[in-house]
Amino acid sequence: MSKNVLVLDTTVLACWLRVPRRLTCGPEDDRWDYGRINNLLDAERDRRSTFVLPVATLIETGNHIAQAGGDRFQLAQGLTQILDACLDSEEPWAAFEHQAELWGADKLRRLSNEWPQLASQGLGIGDATIKDVAEYYSKTGSFNVQILTGDKGLKSYEPAAPVPVPRRRR
Repeated sequence: MSKNVLVLDTTVLACWLRVPRRLTCGPEDDRWDYGRINNLLDAERDRRSTFVLPVATLIETGNHIAQAGGDRFQLAQGLTQILDACLDSEEPWAAFEHQAELWGADKLRRLSNEWPQLASQGLGIGDATIKDVAEYYSKTGSFNVQILTGDKGLKSYEPAAPVPVPRRRR
């Protein structure tokens, strides 16, 4: 059985952290709010799923917090608690260094070559790197990867679930 990996997008993380002006996300027929996200993450934590914080999500959410009204210090502390959990490999958060190879010169060159086509389809560069993070985990074949997002465009790049290989009986 594959382990679930949830890659968090900015839309969902900002909503979960309750950043002002980011309290809901997604289309009307699939609206996300704090309660829905929190319930899902609680259930996934109970299933021993892994949560992934992409670098783009960290940066974009940090920018939203810095530009928000309200208690920016408290909001920033909420985000840095998640970052610290990733840095310390605290479950359910994936270790941050797993993404390190995605930021090497060869991967950035590939991004440089591929992103203009993705941009022409409406995918931002941050979302392109989130897509790459999801693909990174998916390529192992042992993870069922879900991009947790309110953005249907980004969601469409979610990797397909791995196909179980039947075992032969002896």
